[in-house]
Amino acid sequence: MATTRDLPSSFHLLAKPTGAVCNLNCQYCFFLTKEQLYPGSKFRMTDEMLEEYLRQYLQAQRIPEITIAWQGGEPTLMGLDFFRRSVELAEKHKPARATLQHTMQTNGTKLNDEWCSFFKEHNYLIGLSIDGPPDMHDVYRVDKGGRPSSARVLRGLEYLKKHDVDVNILCTVHAANGDHPREVYRYFRDDLEAQFIQFIAIVERDNETGFQEGDTVTDRSVGAEQYGQFLSSVFDEWVRRDVGSVFVQIFDIALAAWVGAPPALCVFSPTCGTALALEHTGDLYSCDHFVEPDCFLGNITEAPMVELVASEKQRKFGQDKLDTLTRYCQECSVRFVCHGGCPKNRFIETPDGETGLNYLCAGYKAFFIHVDRPMRIMASLLRKNQAPAEIMEIEARLQAALSRARPSDPCPCGSGRLSKDCHASGAP
Repeated sequence: MATTRDLPSSFHLLAKPTGAVCNLNCQYCFFLTKEQLYPGSKFRMTDEMLEEYLRQYLQAQRIPEITIAWQGGEPTLMGLDFFRRSVELAEKHKPARATLQHTMQTNGTKLNDEWCSFFKEHNYLIGLSIDGPPDMHDVYRVDKGGRPSSARVLRGLEYLKKHDVDVNILCTVHAANGDHPREVYRYFRDDLEAQFIQFIAIVERDNETGFQEGDTVTDRSVGAEQYGQFLSSVFDEWVRRDVGSVFVQIFDIALAAWVGAPPALCVFSPTCGTALALEHTGDLYSCDHFVEPDCFLGNITEAPMVELVASEKQRKFGQDKLDTLTRYCQECSVRFVCHGGCPKNRFIETPDGETGLNYLCAGYKAFFIHVDRPMRIMASLLRKNQAPAEIMEIEARLQAALSRARPSDPCPCGSGRLSKDCHASGAP
């Protein structure tokens, strides 16, 4: 029988108090179909389940700061009183001397003064879903009547700003915004004054189940090369003017890899399995992206959460990320930062015909190669106890030198290549 000794020092849960129920009908959302797993359900976590979840989860953690994360569906549909109770119960059951970090991922359409005052009082970190300027956001992020949602989301953001709530923008990258990286980034930075941004690729399997099966994607999905170019274009803007003032998750993860620090995100870790999903019923699943029958671990009212997390089934789920890595990935020059990406996207073939390559491989590889030189510079700065932001001055000097260099001159970056074959050609 698994015990706490078999557990990692911590594990992360995304709790879904409304299940898949949402007031929006985002066209690419992989989770809306999960309603079919619970026919006849009211899709509301009961107060009894709320306390049982928090008690078991908090008592299983062996770290000084514990994150309590809510997602959906749309979690605000539970109403504010539910989250007031969650804070009270978390304080009741938290380990001695532990501190709590409350987070919520929301579409923002239901937020008002009362919600945001509560968030500020309890130091919530809010992830807000925005896909760029309204004309791009509203292509896929619509309500049940097909109406655009951007105006309501931006109203919610104003409430968050009014109450000085910490906000992280989560932008999905897809067919509608994938060719407009700088426009999207500048909108977040300049118009919305965002400081923390995530760019998440939409890879939507073309099937009727919503499960991770099949090897084709919908037309809404971002292309692999398109995603790599999106990230590279945003990076080029960021590295020349925004280092230290705007924080983009995948750039932070890349820098950590170049420094040699452990990955902070399961997607780019060698193994996974410590980021699970809890449904409103108490059903525990291996991962938020695998809420499907094959990855069901059990219900926390029928088996202790720690036993489910430490079960052989869950350990195998996490270890398979490493054990099924293709030879193409094993021999890749950027494996140290990528580690094959998320298993949910490993459904295409390698150039030599091996199954299990990540759909986004071409984009990841192009991006990580593109940022190699500036990442090495920033990593060197960190090792000297200097700020990575100093790279902006280094980049400014490089751009000035490039403006004076002739195509046949050695490239000012020091690569040893001619300028025409290096930075003047757009190469990294």
